[in-house]
Amino acid sequence: MTALNRTGLAFAAVAAFVVPTVTGMTVTTAAAHAPCSSSAPADRDSTGWNATGDNSRMRTGSSTTCTAVSSARPGDHLDYHCYTFGNDGYTWTYLRNDTRSPDTYGWVRDDVLSDGGSGVLCPEYD
Repeated sequence: MTALNRTGLAFAAVAAFVVPTVTGMTVTTAAAHAPCSSSAPADRDSTGWNATGDNSRMRTGSSTTCTAVSSARPGDHLDYHCYTFGNDGYTWTYLRNDTRSPDTYGWVRDDVLSDGGSGVLCPEYD
């Protein structure tokens, strides 16, 4: 799936993952995402790819506001676990970078991965 297709899919699918909340008398919605420093999701995706992003930041949650713990550099081997929706309208893949020592784990926005990231949804965050 290309990043362009994934982005279109993300916007179409976000509506299915909208959780209503009530604040006083106002009803608002928020898309589910992996909060910063959330527990790691299970490894549900058996695919792995070589990163082609230019030092793509790996974060503690599916948001650019989460702390960057490492980066995926060109040529790194990445083991995808699953993806979720960020709070920014993009999809994010949780992955392990096998090239770093020790292995590093984190969330990377799918539009910076040349193959569009994982194709398996993380049910922990839906």
